[in-house]
Amino acid sequence: MNGSQAMAEALARAIAADVTAGVDVLICPPAAYLAQVGPSLADSDIALGAQDCNEHDPGAYTGEHAAEMLADLGCSYVLIGHSERRQYFGDTDERVAAKAAKALEAGLSPVVCVGETLDQRRANETDAVVRRQLDVILNHDEIRPRARELVIAYEPVWAIGTGESASPEQAEAVHVTIRQQVAILSETVADCCRILYGGSVKPDNARALFEQPNIDGGLIGGASLKADAFLAICAAAVD
Repeated sequence: MNGSQAMAEALARAIAADVTAGVDVLICPPAAYLAQVGPSLADSDIALGAQDCNEHDPGAYTGEHAAEMLADLGCSYVLIGHSERRQYFGDTDERVAAKAAKALEAGLSPVVCVGETLDQRRANETDAVVRRQLDVILNHDEIRPRARELVIAYEPVWAIGTGESASPEQAEAVHVTIRQQVAILSETVADCCRILYGGSVKPDNARALFEQPNIDGGLIGGASLKADAFLAICAAAVD
């Protein structure tokens, strides 16, 4: 929840002008600025996404955004279950699954976020928490047959906005757990599933993270608000 119309448009244009070739890039501005940012990306290969959607069909849900509305604005992706949605707005595992199913129905690819808190990590519950969050998604009747359309983002809650980041080895270990969980459903889906790391990714740690065999990219937070920093992270994906 940052920026202004002018800032969002300028940031999108700066990224589109200099993004590294060979990298798949997605920008998810606040919903209020989707209409401004979309045209700024029109001549690029950068995809447009939203930060959340509602789990219901269009109707009397004042203040919410239906997945169909986001698709109508040109979105092809939507973040689902971001840690801040879970922490501040009561998004349960079940609601996250319902939102992901509705996104798929509207033709959007859900970027489903999972991750543990600091207390859960200290209690050695990381794998159990991530598996529980994924289990509800992967066993949803409407998602299971379309699981290959999911993107999964591991975001350790303790590393978001703190300046701390999981070490490449810590992040890789959880990514392995995620891929193994998906493989229970389908090894083919697990092999092609994109699993992103989202926990204070910065230009100086991006390369080491992206070199890990099961980390397929990043879900970038604070560093995405500065074009130079975000572009440097994109470049690290191919260096």
